[in-house]
Amino acid sequence: MTAANPWLRLSLNALRLGTEANTVVALRMMKMAGGGAGAATEAQLMVSEKIQAAMEVQSQLAFGAMTGAAAHVGPSKAIALYRRKVRANRRRLLKRGA
Repeated sequence: MTAANPWLRLSLNALRLGTEANTVVALRMMKMAGGGAGAATEAQLMVSEKIQAAMEVQSQLAFGAMTGAAAHVGPSKAIALYRRKVRANRRRLLKRGA
């Protein structure tokens, strides 16, 4: 069903991104609540990752607009990129001793 409707697929991926991001927020809050050097490093990493991801998405969207991609392609690529970043953060934060 989602293959026939790209907007439905986009909506479901946005929902998945929201739930995955919620987990990362909770893991980061626990790490920061612990304080210390790890918390400061996590805060700096969080900000730099957000800036880098935003720049990547912006270039993807601009390229898509210049090449005449379908309307759903840009947002779909943006959500896919953010989901990859969020999953990487989740894996990193769940490692023992992280």
